[in-house]
Order: sequence, then structure tokens, then C-alpha cells
Amino acid sequence: MTFVKSLHIYPLKSCRGIDIGEARLTHSGLEWDRNWMLVDRNGLFISQREHPNMALIAIALDADAMRMGAPGMPPLKIALHGRERARRRVFIWEHEGHTFDEGDAAAKWFGDFLGTHCRLVAFDAAERRTSDRNWTGPDEALNRFSDGFPILVANAASLAELNARLSGPIPMSLFRPNIVIDGVAPYDEDHVDTLSAGSIVLRLVKPCTRCEITTTDQDTGQRGVEPLETLSTYRANPRMGGGITFGQNAIVKGGIGVRIAVGMPLAMRWTF
Repeated sequence: MTFVKSLHIYPLKSCRGIDIGEARLTHSGLEWDRNWMLVDRNGLFISQREHPNMALIAIALDADAMRMGAPGMPPLKIALHGRERARRRVFIWEHEGHTFDEGDAAAKWFGDFLGTHCRLVAFDAAERRTSDRNWTGPDEALNRFSDGFPILVANAASLAELNARLSGPIPMSLFRPNIVIDGVAPYDEDHVDTLSAGSIVLRLVKPCTRCEITTTDQDTGQRGVEPLETLSTYRANPRMGGGITFGQNAIVKGGIGVRIAVGMPLAMRWTF
């Protein structure tokens, strides 16, 4: 039986994730996922690609606030509701749009920790940022600040197969998935069209090409060479121009407003 093994959200793009037991599905993925990001003085998003120590920024959410902590820094709290915020133009990959700036105190906190000028911005729900229709076809998929698609699905068996090739095991956190499935063979996710549970329907649309963030220890911020070095020997994907792939990007086809939970059984429709 295929089922949801774990769920994860990353409220602040490229910072530490939160393991959760359940989440409400929205048009743009799991609720609160990638709802904030950091941008440089020109409004261009920044990530662990440039600042691997972003992995050390811990995030917590409660009913009223997002709370952040990092080594050597005092706690920082951002209210979720009821504040006037300036708008700021930002750039994330090919998308240009407007966001809400979270203020000078937050900017100083992140700037002091990362050693660079940056601003914390929140997604504006009035913006429409969509996934590449070359991959989603007739389906329009909305995103907040994810790289390109609202949900990333990974397979526990695929990680186990990879770990069998490595000198020491790595955790799934290196791949920063939203949904980890179990109960299928390694890399079966490459051949799944949809995952469903009741009214929930997730369509897997594009292999996820992996970058150096996967080589960044999410507990220390230190960067190495694995797992990309090993994955490059057998996971170069011709469909992606030879890019190394692990996991599948997914869009939400059904179940908006429904909660997905750890342990939930999933029905699969195959692509072959």
C-alpha cells in the first residue's frame, strides 16, 4: 500500500523546514509553504545556493506569528495578521511581481546573520505566479515562492536505494520535499501520473532537477559533494538536458481546502 510517510513545509524559502502531521491543501501547495523569502537590494531572491547558512535559520508557526531563530541571534517574531506593510517589487526566476515587505527590524536581523543586505518579503495572494505550462499542459498551477511548482514529492524507497550506494546515509531533508511517500519501489515516482486520496488529486508533472542545496547539511550549513556526485552516475535525465533528478514536482488537481495527513493511503495512476 502506498501512503504518506511524512509531510514538510518551508514557510521561509531556503530556511529550515517544519515536519508536520497534516496540512491543508491550497491551489499553490501546502498551506504556508514558501510564503516568505529573502531578497537582495535589487529585489532578486536569495537562497541556500548563495548562502548555505540559511539552513541554520529555524522556523516555527503558531496561530498568530512566524517565529525565527538562528545561532547567536535573538528570537525574531513576525505577526501573521493585522499589520500595514509596504509593497516591494521582487524577482524569482522568470517571475516579476509585488510582495509585502516585513520591515526594517526583520531586514536587519537577517542581514546581521547572513552578512549581506536583504529584505524579508511575504507573498501577496493577489499575485498570480504560475508553473511552466510546457510541463503542466492544460492545467494552470499556482505557486507562491517555490522554485517552479507547488509541491515536491519524494519516495522513501528511492532514498534507501541511494543510501545503499553511499559511504554513509543521508537524510531526506537534503532534498527538501513536501510529501514523502512510501510503499512503492525505488524511483516508481518517475512513472506516476497522479496520487489521490478521496477528493485530493496531485498530478506529478516534472522530474525535479537537483542543485548544490542537496549537498548542504541542513543541520550545520556545511557543503560537501554528496549526494550529487553519486546521483550523477545514474540519475542524469535526458529529458532534463542531462540534469540530475530526484523526486517529482506536482500540482494540485483536486482537494483544495482538504487536509492531507501522514499515514493517509494513496491511490496511484501510472503513466504506463
